[in-house]
Amino acid sequence: MNPDLLSFTPWTALAGGVLIGLAVAILALANGRQASVSAIAAGLLRLDLADLPWRVAFVAGLVVAPTLYGAFVYLPTLKIDANYSTLIAAGLLVGVGARYAGGCTSGHGICGLARLSPRSLVATLLFLAAGVATVYVARHLLTTA
Repeated sequence: MNPDLLSFTPWTALAGGVLIGLAVAILALANGRQASVSAIAAGLLRLDLADLPWRVAFVAGLVVAPTLYGAFVYLPTLKIDANYSTLIAAGLLVGVGARYAGGCTSGHGICGLARLSPRSLVATLLFLAAGVATVYVARHLLTTA
């Protein structure tokens, strides 16, 4: 994936961060729940009818919001340098890792750190370290130049 760094604007990043913060706060105040995307999505598989509406709305918002944004604002072209099998394997590994860590980057990195959770700090640092190590191995050790 090669993002167009020349198209980066701090104002849209700030607005996105504020919107994420508002969504997290609203979910916590309205439902008493932590906004962990992996836990919310996993909860859809349990089909608990009491929780189903807000979970569906949350996940739908993850799809609808950027789609609407893209309808009104130019988005840089995104090129993903991976085939479908690699993407599926990566998604499964991320899902398994999130289950072992007791949450995903959104749960630990946004909500957990905001609550000053030491467990979330360790989890977030490990997520970042694993990402750096994965990129290093994939780009420098596994690539033939």
